[in-house]
Amino acid sequence: MKAMTIRSLALAAAMLLAGFAPVAAQDWPTRTVTVVVPVPAGVASDIISRVVFEQVGKQVGQTFVVENRVGAGGTIGANSVAKAAPDGHTILVYGSIAAANALYGKLPYDTVADFTPVVPFGQTPLVVVTGEGRYKTLAELIAAAKAKPGAMNFSTVGAGSAAHFGAARLLVSAGISAEHIPFRGAEWMTEVIANRIDFSVPPVTTAIGSLRDGKLVPLAVMAAKRISSLPNAPTMIEAGFTADAIYPFYTGAYVPSKTPRAVVEKLHDEVTKALALPAVQQRLVGIGVEPLPMTVAEFGAFFKKDIADNLALVKAAKIPVQ
Repeated sequence: MKAMTIRSLALAAAMLLAGFAPVAAQDWPTRTVTVVVPVPAGVASDIISRVVFEQVGKQVGQTFVVENRVGAGGTIGANSVAKAAPDGHTILVYGSIAAANALYGKLPYDTVADFTPVVPFGQTPLVVVTGEGRYKTLAELIAAAKAKPGAMNFSTVGAGSAAHFGAARLLVSAGISAEHIPFRGAEWMTEVIANRIDFSVPPVTTAIGSLRDGKLVPLAVMAAKRISSLPNAPTMIEAGFTADAIYPFYTGAYVPSKTPRAVVEKLHDEVTKALALPAVQQRLVGIGVEPLPMTVAEFGAFFKKDIADNLALVKAAKIPVQ
């Protein structure tokens, strides 16, 4: 009888807990949410986070605080989220998580096991740019590089950046070589404008002002179709490459891996709702962000493929692992 009572109580407790768990998850968020962005303020991922979570905060009636935790290619900020409580109140917004995974040999977290991909905010296509009067087409740039192997150079904001891996994808796809010149500040674009650097492959968000002013020339956009912010710029496909030559640069939201599924789904749905609003769409398209709608499952599969593709790119381009 006593054993039966204990078993009955245990079963009742388990049922009670099971009943409460989904309700608690659906009540998310219950307090201020911290959004960790591992890049400086003003960079694409930071701008996107602030635009989207300002609206999400209005939808759910809670405050979302964006914190820029920079350093070590974004891995310091990512690690803080990997180690955070898995309750949906700490979110990572990162645009180079797969590149960092491929570039750094030892990370304090497991990129696949320690995070759950929730939702992509959109894709920020990269664009191959050169200074005014230097090259008119991507074919001209490639021909020049083949004529003098190793003489060409390209600029980036640093190793592991989207511009670095985008340029690496171009070099591998075109069968050419060029010297990587990393910068810490705005010089990585001004040097291209001044024609002291041959080319660069920045996110369109970074280069859009100089492109519209005519200071930079867009040779090709790394996208499958032309983008609304640069409708006259040809795509890599139009330049004669296959889709494999496109390096996808996107910004997504991630949470610690043990976050309840109901919280993950609600966060996904609230962000998707925010992204569907015309006012939010207008602000994002204005800085060169293209829609990339996906379910949680679709984004999870996309993320795993991107991890594998970046590892393969580092090997093919012979990028030194740090």
